[in-house]
Amino acid sequence: MWKWLMSGVSLLGMVVLVAARYPQSASLAVPPAPASSQTVFVHLFEWTWDDVAEECEQYLGPMGFQGVQVSPAQEHVVLPQQGYPWWQRYQPVSYRLESRSGSRQAFAAMVQRCRQAGVRVYADAVINHMAGIDGGTGSGGTAFTKYSYPGLYQAEDFNACRRPISDYGNAENVTQCELVGLADLDTASAHVQAQIVAYLQDLVSLGVGGFRIDAAKHMRSQEIGTILAQLQQQVGPGLYIYQEVIDPGTEAIKKQSYYSYGNVIEFEYGRLVSEAFLAQEGRQLADLVSLGEAWGLAPSSQAVVFIDNHDKQRGHGGGGNYLTHQQRPLYLLANVFMLAHPYGTPQVMSSFPFSDSDQGPPADAAGQTRRVHQGSSDTCFQAWVCEHRWTAIGQMVGFRNATAAFPALTDWWSNGHNQIAFGRGNRGFVVINREAAPLRRTFTTQLPAGRYCNVIQGGLAPSGRSCQGQAEVITVNAAGQFTAAVASLDAIAIHVEARLPD
Repeated sequence: MWKWLMSGVSLLGMVVLVAARYPQSASLAVPPAPASSQTVFVHLFEWTWDDVAEECEQYLGPMGFQGVQVSPAQEHVVLPQQGYPWWQRYQPVSYRLESRSGSRQAFAAMVQRCRQAGVRVYADAVINHMAGIDGGTGSGGTAFTKYSYPGLYQAEDFNACRRPISDYGNAENVTQCELVGLADLDTASAHVQAQIVAYLQDLVSLGVGGFRIDAAKHMRSQEIGTILAQLQQQVGPGLYIYQEVIDPGTEAIKKQSYYSYGNVIEFEYGRLVSEAFLAQEGRQLADLVSLGEAWGLAPSSQAVVFIDNHDKQRGHGGGGNYLTHQQRPLYLLANVFMLAHPYGTPQVMSSFPFSDSDQGPPADAAGQTRRVHQGSSDTCFQAWVCEHRWTAIGQMVGFRNATAAFPALTDWWSNGHNQIAFGRGNRGFVVINREAAPLRRTFTTQLPAGRYCNVIQGGLAPSGRSCQGQAEVITVNAAGQFTAAVASLDAIAIHVEARLPD
């Protein structure tokens, strides 16, 4: 969703950046895991289609990412007077594929290039509403006024409640009234459903492999089900569906109502894990031993999880305590935990810096998004944050893939506070030290004896016979034990695909 979903809470206070321990650029040499074991996808927030395509080929495919979520592809409002904010993408004008990220042709080429690289493309489907401003001309040149979108929708296609949502304890108010003035589509209408299905079918025809259903919370779940059933009749099964349902547990709309139609984005996960790493609300890492459905979270098989997303890092979407790239050491450790822990389907965030929560992506004076890839170089770690390329995060995608065959925790250890370790059977093992003091001890694992690269610092070298980057070698003995020292705010992660040859 976008900035005004619910009342915002200010972003968390910043912590001192400590970057030296974590090199930024992960190697491209790690071979992709088998497709059946890949679950991690990344949100390349506001990237152009050409850049997404290059990233699929150069990094996401080689590193074993299963998919990429792209920004909304449809024509949207253009707001130069507001500095081309990021959320203009969430105010549709038409379903033409002409957006700030590029043309229909560029979108189609991107999807095919990503597929050839082994990466599925997930489109952000904004189908709850149309633009909320009085009128204007969209990114594809379409003139419109509110409730009148030529060739698509007219006044009778919108819900009768033409007032902003005022009561989150009333399901009808949440689903039938206007989210901060956005023209709220009558998704019970056969005509509206047909237009939405045609749009989604068009994207699938170009190779899109699934959809994030934006603002699903603001549509009756049965109506989403009807739309998706009609779509499936046209394109067949196999699409990955995940729905944006922000459910803090205190409102009328419940995530359980949406389980029948796809996965849900489990917003509470990022808050709970962040609070443990931030030592807030009385939480500590030792508590995470039971993290999962027992905490009120969705079933693991239905949950998409993240540490932060584009809303939460701006304090939007209901606010809350969420770590972001601006708190790098703790953010890295939280992502290491997420990618090592078997719960849910992980989504990694890839951002751009901002000083104002409305700020759009790096762009020129005309609002044209600046490229990430620029010839033989790129602007990751400069104009773009590119968290997904930070070594610890990129390499942990390989850990997740390597341990997918053992979907449970084993050999849990903690000091009772903020030092933890756990295994994934005979596939991998991770140690995380959130304390101010270093940790040194002998850990018991189920890993086969051998020498392993600590992938937090880098994976196997291209030759496969040594570790690359700053990766240390961890030696596991015949009893499955290793002894290691872990510095403050640091981690160790080893897995069978990072084992050195004898």
